[in-house]
Amino acid sequence: MKDHYDFSNGHKNPYTKKLKKQVTIKLSEEVLEYFRNMANETNIPYQTLIDFYLLDCVKHNRKLHF
Repeated sequence: MKDHYDFSNGHKNPYTKKLKKQVTIKLSEEVLEYFRNMANETNIPYQTLIDFYLLDCVKHNRKLHF
């Protein structure tokens, strides 16, 4: 490996704004079961499905009604 690398002509990664942040949340067993079943049907990880669903809510400005 080189002792010195020249990054003067480098540029920022354009995808850094799209990176996901790891968080811990508590979900009910019913919610987890729902998304895990959907994950088995679609072969998409359940965490990704939850992210897709929440992102869809954000994009369509959905509000929770009590």
